[in-house]
Amino acid sequence: MQVNSNGLSFHVEGCGSRDQFPMLLLHGFTGDSSTWTSFCSVWGKHSRLIIPDIIGHGKTDAPEEIAHYKMEAAAADIILILDQMEIVQMDVLGYSMGGRLALTIAQLYPERVRKLILVSASPGLKTEEERMLRRMKDRELANFINEHGVKSFVDYWEAIPLFSTMASLPNRLKEVIRKQRLSNIARGLSNSLLGMGTGSQPTWWDRLDKLSCDVLLITGEKDEKFCRIAENMQAEMKKASWIVINDGGHAIHVEQKEKFGTIVSDFLLIHK
Repeated sequence: MQVNSNGLSFHVEGCGSRDQFPMLLLHGFTGDSSTWTSFCSVWGKHSRLIIPDIIGHGKTDAPEEIAHYKMEAAAADIILILDQMEIVQMDVLGYSMGGRLALTIAQLYPERVRKLILVSASPGLKTEEERMLRRMKDRELANFINEHGVKSFVDYWEAIPLFSTMASLPNRLKEVIRKQRLSNIARGLSNSLLGMGTGSQPTWWDRLDKLSCDVLLITGEKDEKFCRIAENMQAEMKKASWIVINDGGHAIHVEQKEKFGTIVSDFLLIHK
C-alpha cells in the first residue's frame, strides 16, 4: 500500500495479524521491502510486520530536495506513517543503513520502541574528521551514480569487499538481489548517500548508554569491521546482547537466512 507522509508517498508492505505486536523492518542501502517479505512465514507467526521502502528506494518517492533524506527527517516520516497506522509502540529491526535509521528512531522516539535489533549496523562515525572524509567519498559516489547510471553503480557496489562473501550465494539468488537493486532510480540512491550517509547522519556513540530498551546486535563472523563496531557498541549499552553468526558476512540475513530468522524470533519471544 501507499502511505503519505509530509507530502511524500511511501510504499509499505505488511504481513501478520493486526492483533500481534508490530515490528518495523528497515532495509539497507539499494534495498527495498522485498529484503524482508520472505521472512513473513517466520516472523509473521508472532509479529505484525510493517515493511516500508525507505525514502529514495523501491516504490517510495525519491524527491530532489536533500533535506527529505536527512536521517532525522527519515525517522520523522516513519513515525508519521506509524501514527497513521495507529501503531503506538513496536519492535524495530534494521540492517546496515536501515540499522542506522532504526537506531535514530530509538534515540529520538524512545517511547515508541520496545525492542531494537541492529544488523550489521553502526551508530555513525565518532569524529568530525571521519565524517568529513566520509561525506567526500559519498559525494563522489553520488556523482558517479548521476553521471553513469544505476547499472554502472550496482556493478561497482556488488564488487566492493563488504559484499565479497555474497559471491558464494546461488546464482538464482544473486540475480534476484541484482534485479531488485537495479529497480532503484539514480536520484533516490545518490540523494540517500548525500542525506543519510554515515558522514551526514548524527553520531550516536555518546548516547548509546541512554537507550533503555532491550537491544540485540547481530553481525556475520566474516564481517570483521562491523564485528568490532558491535563489540564497542555493546560495551556502551546498558541492555544489549550481541550474536555473531558463523560463516557469514555483512548481508548475514541473506547468507545465513534460517539461522538469522531463528535468532530474531528467539529474541522477540524469549525477551517479552
